[in-house]
Amino acid sequence: MTQSNAPLVGQSVPRREDRALVSGKGRFLDDIASPGGLHAAFLRSPYAHARIGTADLEEVRAMPGVVAVYTARDLAALLPGGQRLVTGLPSSSIAFALDRPILPEHETVYVGEALAMVVAETRAEAEDAAEVIDLDLDPLEPVADLENAARHDAPKAHTHLPHNRLARFGFSYGDIAAAFDGAPHVMSRRFRIDRGGAHSMEGRGVLAAPDAMTGRLSVWSSTQTPHALKRHICTLLARDDAEVEVTAPDLGGAFGPKLVTYPEEIAVAAAAQALGRPVRWVEDRREHFLAACQEREQLWTVEMALEADGRIRGLRGTLLHDHGAWTARGLNVPYASGMMLPLMYEVPAYDLDIIVTVTNKTPVTPVRGAGQPQATYVMERLLDAGARACGIDRVEIRRRNLVTPDRMPCERPLKLRSGEPVILDSGDYPRTQATALEGIGWHGFEDRRREARARGKRLGLGLANYVEGTGRGPYETVTIRVARDGRVKVNTGAAAMGQGVGTALAQIVAEHLGRDPSTIDLTLGDTREPYGFGGFNSRQTVVAGASADAAARVVRRKVLQVAAHLLQMPEEGLDIAADRVIVAGSNSGEGLALAEIAAASEGLPGYRLPGIDTPGLQATERVLIEGMAFANGCLAAEVEVDEATGAVHVARLFLAHDCGRMVNPQMVDGQILGGLAHGLGNALYEKMCFDDQAQPLTASLADYLLVTSAEMPVIEIAHTESPSPLNALGVKGVGESGVIPTAAAIASAVEHALEDLGIEISEAPISVQALHAAIRAARPGGPE
Repeated sequence: MTQSNAPLVGQSVPRREDRALVSGKGRFLDDIASPGGLHAAFLRSPYAHARIGTADLEEVRAMPGVVAVYTARDLAALLPGGQRLVTGLPSSSIAFALDRPILPEHETVYVGEALAMVVAETRAEAEDAAEVIDLDLDPLEPVADLENAARHDAPKAHTHLPHNRLARFGFSYGDIAAAFDGAPHVMSRRFRIDRGGAHSMEGRGVLAAPDAMTGRLSVWSSTQTPHALKRHICTLLARDDAEVEVTAPDLGGAFGPKLVTYPEEIAVAAAAQALGRPVRWVEDRREHFLAACQEREQLWTVEMALEADGRIRGLRGTLLHDHGAWTARGLNVPYASGMMLPLMYEVPAYDLDIIVTVTNKTPVTPVRGAGQPQATYVMERLLDAGARACGIDRVEIRRRNLVTPDRMPCERPLKLRSGEPVILDSGDYPRTQATALEGIGWHGFEDRRREARARGKRLGLGLANYVEGTGRGPYETVTIRVARDGRVKVNTGAAAMGQGVGTALAQIVAEHLGRDPSTIDLTLGDTREPYGFGGFNSRQTVVAGASADAAARVVRRKVLQVAAHLLQMPEEGLDIAADRVIVAGSNSGEGLALAEIAAASEGLPGYRLPGIDTPGLQATERVLIEGMAFANGCLAAEVEVDEATGAVHVARLFLAHDCGRMVNPQMVDGQILGGLAHGLGNALYEKMCFDDQAQPLTASLADYLLVTSAEMPVIEIAHTESPSPLNALGVKGVGESGVIPTAAAIASAVEHALEDLGIEISEAPISVQALHAAIRAARPGGPE
């Protein structure tokens, strides 16, 4: 029991989520019992593009254990509210709608698209039956390459489309022509960032169970956004909001692709309602490779104009972004890339043309970073090239161009998606960079590098600065109530994804209501409260934390008002310690239990409420947050490159980081470490490969390389805290910080290790084969 007046916010209290998880008592989707339950499996398209014909399903329906088989036409009767998922964020730049069908009827547009669903007594029986379905598919010409897709004469990813260019928009400010006219240095480069996935330990999954007694439909899904899923189920199944409840159980990772509602979730819910029995579907690993949303595929053609001393005059270019086959989220990823590119540096003129193309590949949504890693990669690569052109140090060119702390809060000539101005709220970017350089030993590195070269080792140092836009609003609901047993109940739309949001909220609430987090009971992702959004964009500690803080303050005031009335004492002389209100500064235990105060707050017939205007010790808050809180950092990386093979070994990473006020520093470190591992994959290992027919070539973990503990380097983290003025807690998000700068910093380090060969890195991830070929080509005499 915590009796101290020391603040809880800022302490590394143990994560309350971990005991159940490490002892095997977690409650994941497959742990939820469903007596009498059925299992679903999906027939998935083997073609990237094909016309859908007919299928004779009588043989399939007669197979052992099969209860039902659904094609698009069969499912249509179960979806009175429509047969398409409208999940894309609105934008006037979108040329045509590409809302995903629950099951397509006439045309399939990527390998792995669900074409039919079988429901059977067991998963094995459902899968066997799905494999037997003989669906007539007539292959059509697919479009696989991002650059080719943007051409006017390219094959159409959907036969009915006028072209593949879903959207064209951009960013422009300043006099870009003047910036480049007569510039002492102009750096022109082309960068490719390849596609990758999230690959959480747990795949997607959904269980829907109808209740014959009440008519309610209960749904459990491994989703980041249970409120959004509930809204889509209610809309498409034409159910009242009160008739559907969605719960997100423990999630074995999420990272973005579980942000959106998927067709499988709607199909399973519709089948359960129609059959009157629970239906479950859990994604296998191959399905995750084929059908879970992906990200990162972009092609940048950009140029930067510089003064002779390295100061930026202007930045312009084109971004081609692969949207995939359907709109699963919208333009948020390319928008974030374009907005982030110049954000933390002084760029007087900027012009970026963004073209979003449709291809016959898996739909794209955010994957940890949502466009920010790509922008950071491009900007930091340009600065390294600019430093070489100007003959100055890579550190110095950044220092001369970083936004300085005296300008905070600093309004930029850019807009958020909402139209609100982009304002860098706080931070000291030059100091963060200096901290990272000191931590990695930047200024004494040349001696070590020369010594290593004498032993045949090629060492290199790299760095990358970044900002992370966090805390996207507009709000998250938090309701706090002191129950009759004296325990504090917290209900919120914030969703747990393994990141420890429950621990953070318990700390924030306990700060005001007794300083003992063990007295706090949490219900996360609560869809009984109609207003909520869930987890994405490193937002929940900011928006849910702000609402929890505000609600806890209201409840604290009510607790003390009732206690003061009952004890006939002034409120100022009372405090809350654990589960009691005590006389401040007293060690006698004099006071009242929260349970007594909660019971009294309900009132008695014919009597006035005890010291309060409304009954109960309860408050609901939705703190509105319009801007974004920008975390920032600088990552320094040390690598060793094997000249004979092209292999890159990352030896050390040092991250100087600022996420505002830290609620729980230990959890902040955990989020950063996970992000760095994800970023390491983006830098060197993770790449979804497709052939010219848009067939995935990396559809298992035998082909797609994930980072393991063996690849993790020595990692050090240094924290600074510049509180955000946008919320009362001063917090910023942290979930994506580690991933954003990693590919850029490692590319910088590899270039440094090979600088005498003149090799430049322009692709992520860096493949061993490509680097080996570049080294051979750069040697005197060219390839052997």
